[in-house]
Amino acid sequence: QVQLVESGGGLVQPGGSLRLSCAASGGTFSTYAMGWFRQAPGKEREFVATISRTGGTYYGDSMKGRVTISRDNAKYTVYLQMNSLKPEDTAVYYCAAGLSFLAPSREYQYDYWGQGTQVTVSS
Repeated sequence: QVQLVESGGGLVQPGGSLRLSCAASGGTFSTYAMGWFRQAPGKEREFVATISRTGGTYYGDSMKGRVTISRDNAKYTVYLQMNSLKPEDTAVYYCAAGLSFLAPSREYQYDYWGQGTQVTVSS
């Protein structure tokens, strides 16, 4: 059983940056693909980014060019660096872990989910 805990969310002004972290425990971190999703109020959860076991990355269209996903296997942590944030980026951001990488943007690929961290972009 893998536990995931997100951190780093908060209030940021438009144009600002945040780095989210997701700490994993209870499994062998290096064997999992790690993803980030987000859910805005009244909207469905959407894919943001994913990183494979070997470091390959894939980004969703919503934040492509403004986010970078990375992982530190020694620290059992995945990061999401977000830049040039917009009010429409306001959402709860979730970290997820899965053993497969066949459909990296699909929620069903991920076996474990964190509780989420709130990101609010507002002046």
